[in-house]
Order: sequence, then C-alpha cells, then structure tokens
Amino acid sequence: MKAAKEPAGNPGRAAPEKDARLYTRRHLRFGWWSLLVFLTLGIGLESLHGFKAGWYLSVPNATRRLMWTLAHAHGTLLGLVHVAFGATASLAPAWDARRRSLASNCLMAASLLIPGGFFLGGVVIYAGDPGLGIVLVPVGALLLFTAVFLTARGVGSPNGRPAKPEPAPPTPKPLGKG
Repeated sequence: MKAAKEPAGNPGRAAPEKDARLYTRRHLRFGWWSLLVFLTLGIGLESLHGFKAGWYLSVPNATRRLMWTLAHAHGTLLGLVHVAFGATASLAPAWDARRRSLASNCLMAASLLIPGGFFLGGVVIYAGDPGLGIVLVPVGALLLFTAVFLTARGVGSPNGRPAKPEPAPPTPKPLGKG
C-alpha cells in the first residue's frame, strides 16, 4: 500500500486535495446511510399509525410520538446536511485542515446526539415529559452550530480564513486640474 505524498514542511499530513477527498467520502457515506436509516424509521412510524398501534397512538403516549417524530425529522435533515458538507469539502480543498476537521467532527457528533436524544427521550416518558435522553439535544445543537459556523467561515475565502476587504480603487482626478 502506497503512503500519501506528504507536502514539504508539513510531515504527517496528507495533501490538502487528498484530505478534502477523505472528508467528502466520509460525509457522503454517512449522509446517505443516515438518510436510509432515518427514512426507514419514518416508514416504521407511519406503519404504527397505519396499524393503529395503541401503545404509540394513545393520548398518554403523545410525548413519545412527538420525540420519535423529531428524531426521524432531525436525523433525515442532518443526513442531507452531511451530503452538503461532503460537497462543500470537495469544493473548498484549501479550507484550513484543522478547522475542517473540527467542523467534521462536530457535525458527526451532532448527527448522533440530536436524533439520538430525541429518540431516547421518547423511550421512557414521565407524566408527559420526555426521558433523560433529551439532555443530549442541546449539546448536539451547540455542536451543530459550531460545525455550521466553521463551515460558513471556511468557505468564505480561498484559504479558509475570513476574507480581508479589498481596498477601494483610487478616485480618478478630474481632467484639467492639477
């Protein structure tokens, strides 16, 4: 197996283009599999509606139904966000590697914590309140915010750092004066 050619002055790191391809594949793979899993969950929830499952549809279980619907919806949406992140990583190979890695890891964690928190919050309900799993959702939301912020900032300029404002062009002097 051949080792990736390391750029001079940066031992132990793959070339930025190869690094970007790795993130692209990672997020496209995770995104499409997430879509499959959460769309399957949605089909399961619709089947529970269709077969009028009392343990799912009865009024005391409204919180469970809401939590599991939120898990399905957020998981599906985050799967699409992964596909978008994968496309973004391939279009911005000069994005700072550390920031791209942090954004990637935050997005991966958020994609587990948000739908997982909603799902676990619906497994055991307490007098209409979700279970303790719901505490994972705000943590996941902060990680998602971080990932989106780092991604928006990373694609804002060619090198992944905030773009510096360009100086204004010089004002032409009027003819006949000076």
